Amino acid sequence: MIDTRREPTFSPSRPVEPRKRRRSSSTTAPILVALLAVAAAVAGWFWMTREVPVVRTPPTVSEPQAEPETAAAAQPPALVPAPAEAMVKAEDVRGALMQLLGRDAVLQFLETTDFPRKAVATLDNLGREHAPVSAWPVLPAPGRFLVAASGSSQVIATENAMRYWPFVAFVNSIDAAQAVELYRRMYPVLQQAYRDLGFGDRSLHQRVFQVIDVLLATPDPAQPPKITLTEVKGPIPSAQPWTRYQYDDARLERLTAGQKMLLRMGPDNRKALKLKLEEFRQQLLQASAAPSRQ
Repeated sequence: MIDTRREPTFSPSRPVEPRKRRRSSSTTAPILVALLAVAAAVAGWFWMTREVPVVRTPPTVSEPQAEPETAAAAQPPALVPAPAEAMVKAEDVRGALMQLLGRDAVLQFLETTDFPRKAVATLDNLGREHAPVSAWPVLPAPGRFLVAASGSSQVIATENAMRYWPFVAFVNSIDAAQAVELYRRMYPVLQQAYRDLGFGDRSLHQRVFQVIDVLLATPDPAQPPKITLTEVKGPIPSAQPWTRYQYDDARLERLTAGQKMLLRMGPDNRKALKLKLEEFRQQLLQASAAPSRQ
């Protein structure tokens, strides 16, 4: 389905100009923010346009699912740890975000309550079948998902992309090198949040690479994808019928949640975010050591 109301793997729980970037490493945005800015662009803004209330309860943990085949890849390089004195504590995350992005931008786009847990849950779910909106560390945007007629079929309306561009521009304004530097400084907090979600000793850093590669592998259809509103039989009509669209092309319907979200945003926005993801990936490689032998 393009959008789903199924029970999630993790059930938790307008545009502004970003502040001019400072060059101090203490004011950089973490790579999770960058990835989740991408995620916000492809989910927080591209998916949560159905006016769903923000759920502010913390995530509950279920048994982690097996990795999708699309996420399988060679083991990525290990992250080079930041000096102990440079590490960012959990209570300092909100301030670090506001220092770089500006208070208005953070309040406009992000849900900073329990941000590390929501961030890593969302990141992980982008590479899975479902990415529950209740876990997103981003705030919902007004409006709804738009469709258009194409002969006897329906397609994703090109007008959707116009609403999403301001946030794509926001993502592109993030300095990738600075983002990775703060990611290194925040990593112990993020890894602990990943562990608390039930992933044990699995490496969040490896998962970051896996999810980036999954998103970069998103296909680029030559035409807007055709979609169908699935029928739900029963005496009570759906209050939110727009949540039941699925792709007519079975190959697209089998994509991960993150890939489906990227399809919804339109080709120009998708291209811009893929280029930014490539930039983040290169910076991550530069901040990493040789592949771990563990």
